[in-house]
Amino acid sequence: MLANLTTPFLGIVATAVIGRLGEPALLGGVAIASIIFDCMFWLFGFLRMGTVAFTAQAVGARDRTEVQAVLIRAVLIAAAVGIVLIILQAPLSTFMLGLMGGSDAVTNAARLYFSVRLWSAPFVLANYVVLGWLIGQARTGIALALQIVINVVNMVTTAGLVLGLGWGIAGAAFAAVIAEATGLVVGAVVIWRILDGRIDIPRRTLFDRTKLLHMLAINRDIMIRTAALIGAFLFFTAQGARAGDDVLAANAVLNNFILIGSFFLDGLANAAEQLCGRSLGGRDRKNFEQAVRLVVRWGFAFGATVTIIFALGGASLIDVMTASPQVREVARDFMWLAALAPVCGVMAYSFDGIYIGATWARDMRNLMLASLAIYFSSWAALLHFGNAGLWIALLIFFLARGLLQAWRYPALVRSTFA
Repeated sequence: MLANLTTPFLGIVATAVIGRLGEPALLGGVAIASIIFDCMFWLFGFLRMGTVAFTAQAVGARDRTEVQAVLIRAVLIAAAVGIVLIILQAPLSTFMLGLMGGSDAVTNAARLYFSVRLWSAPFVLANYVVLGWLIGQARTGIALALQIVINVVNMVTTAGLVLGLGWGIAGAAFAAVIAEATGLVVGAVVIWRILDGRIDIPRRTLFDRTKLLHMLAINRDIMIRTAALIGAFLFFTAQGARAGDDVLAANAVLNNFILIGSFFLDGLANAAEQLCGRSLGGRDRKNFEQAVRLVVRWGFAFGATVTIIFALGGASLIDVMTASPQVREVARDFMWLAALAPVCGVMAYSFDGIYIGATWARDMRNLMLASLAIYFSSWAALLHFGNAGLWIALLIFFLARGLLQAWRYPALVRSTFA
């Protein structure tokens, strides 16, 4: 949980530093580009989620060779995907920024940020694998330390390059590249020490056909599920952009409320991935169900707490993240809706972790697609409420994801442990 809590500070620092320049177009540009990167990298989140699940299951089965094999397979995929993204830089930039529908000033700022930060792709994706592998073995203290290294380097470098050297929006992008590269170097050293300086995996085991096909099938379903989730958030941002620069910037500021709450709850989801995966690998239904109960109960406790904190201190946080009077005013109008996101998302995040740990990827994919349909239907019904209707539809989406997965859960447990 602490490891995940450090992640939102990346977006908060970039938003706050650019926000201090007092130009809504620059803040909007960072918002659009950051969300594009979050979503684009998030699309390959199976590199972390799948690695957690497969590693935990191998730990539960006490298969040390497979623990190593999972790491190497995932790193090879991460490297290949990262290189392809860099090669496709120009068409990706044109396509993604065109979809967002921002003003010319916002789009130009976002394009500059995008062209620099994309070079971090191989490092980001490899770090997903490293973190997933550590979490899958319940080495969360090391994962926390690695996240802190990445985030501290990013925050310090962002402030130095943007405010100190006056590099503007490009400085924030360069800071992200430097931070991710540093994190990967540190992570590689940590892994080498954990493995005592040797990796002993027979080639035949590493490229085992059955295990590779199973991994690809699970990752495919996780990727489709993630694409649907990305579509929901891209749609949210695009609708804000079409409402004007001030609404876009205000939603960008409030999006940090969602990020803080989601990464907070995602810590519990990560615990569920590891505990449920290990229990499944060891065929221990009792521990599996106990982990589920604990994650859901603590999720509601933490979700309610974060919502109360945002309701009481949200106005002050808005003032820290932007110096623009008009953006502050718009953000305060919708703050109460953003504050509800953590408590509305408890079931969604909790069951995401449970489903991933158990590798129930196909069901998770199908239920996500159903939730997306509910989201778009809710937005259409609330269209005349403007930006408030957009926020309410997003909250309905969170609730639908959690409730549908909770409804399907009992049948999956029975079939898995039959």
